[in-house]
Amino acid sequence: SVVPLGGAQVAAWHWLLPLAWGLTLVPRLAALGDAARAQPALLPNDRLEDMIDAVVLHVARHGEVLDASAKARTILKLPPELLFGAGLFDRIHLSDRVAYLSALADMRDGALARRLDLRVRLPQDGSASTADNYRPFQLELMRAEEQQETFTLLLRENDETAELRDELAAANEAAASAEVAKGRFLAVVSHELRTPLNAIIGFSDMLLHEMFGGFKDPRQKEYVSLVKESGQHLLAVVTSILDVSRIEAGAYATEPEPFRFIEAVEMCQSMMQLQANAKNIDLQAQIAPDAGEINADRRAVQQILINLVSNAVKFTPDGGDIIVGAKRIGSRLHFWVRDTGIGIAEEDFVNLGKPFMQIQNDYTRRFEGTGLGLSLVKGLVALHDGTMSIESMPGEGTTVTISLPVNGPKRSATERNGVLPMPATRTKGDAKGDRNGSLRKTA
Repeated sequence: SVVPLGGAQVAAWHWLLPLAWGLTLVPRLAALGDAARAQPALLPNDRLEDMIDAVVLHVARHGEVLDASAKARTILKLPPELLFGAGLFDRIHLSDRVAYLSALADMRDGALARRLDLRVRLPQDGSASTADNYRPFQLELMRAEEQQETFTLLLRENDETAELRDELAAANEAAASAEVAKGRFLAVVSHELRTPLNAIIGFSDMLLHEMFGGFKDPRQKEYVSLVKESGQHLLAVVTSILDVSRIEAGAYATEPEPFRFIEAVEMCQSMMQLQANAKNIDLQAQIAPDAGEINADRRAVQQILINLVSNAVKFTPDGGDIIVGAKRIGSRLHFWVRDTGIGIAEEDFVNLGKPFMQIQNDYTRRFEGTGLGLSLVKGLVALHDGTMSIESMPGEGTTVTISLPVNGPKRSATERNGVLPMPATRTKGDAKGDRNGSLRKTA
């Protein structure tokens, strides 16, 4: 009897339904057993640190590597054992070690995570030198709150920095190629222009001296004189362009020789005296008796003096003064060109000495020029291991000071390979808070 059916009797077929349900338990229990047997599918080698694309390191409080993942073999090209102890620190670039040690100190002080970029030295593959075998990496330092004695480090390749580095190298190579091409172009063009210019100047000079007869009209002689002056001006410009391109290409040949510096000053005076007299400018020389001899390229020193005095005459109003001075200080000869000209404004200092750059204002627009004079002076001074400084104040004048070693440059021009780096420039002004003080630029 089954309650609540009371006296009802259970027939045999009533057991068919529970019996069928019981039979379905057999395959279901078998499936559960198979799932249980398949559960431990994670093998010991499938750890998370082996699956991520980074080297996982466990380090002590002071940076000693205790353990490193197998990814070190593919990412760092190193067996993990070589990173143990101070192995990682020894491979970090010298300039990046301070940042790495600072991050470790922050972790010891309680920080939970730090991130920094650094360079790590990889093994040489035969195609790169030790200095160029550093690669950019990103390092993440982390620890759990309960971890006090060990930290976890993730070291992964910094692909973005690597791409920027490759792009920068390609850009530098393209710029260098363009610079070389520009120098060759200027040198070839300058050379091709000088030959016909010399012919123009020579024949015009012969006509001016009436070697083949006189002129029927005085205007003819005037026109020939203009042709000669224009040719000489153009020849001077072409020569300056050629000299600047040679200096930048490292092909300017200097021949140091001992000579008395006052001789170069006297030659410059004789050349520039007529231009100074035309503007009633008093051109003086104040050479100290101890100036003596200097071992340098005579032509280069004379070119420096001529360019500086020419600029001084050009930008000094009528009735001004120009002084060429020199004295010896220790093993160096200091000489300068001081004028009472228009001076240089503070915003124009940044363009001084750049090729084809000329300061523009109401006064300078009245004069022709390519802006190569001061650039050529900078290059010639650099060839002699010298320095140049400019002091100026608008309306009061400018002083350009050159310092050259008396015994000559340590390296000759033939020993200089590649492009000659132009000296860096910086402007000094109001060092003591005086905005009205003279401006100074050194190179």
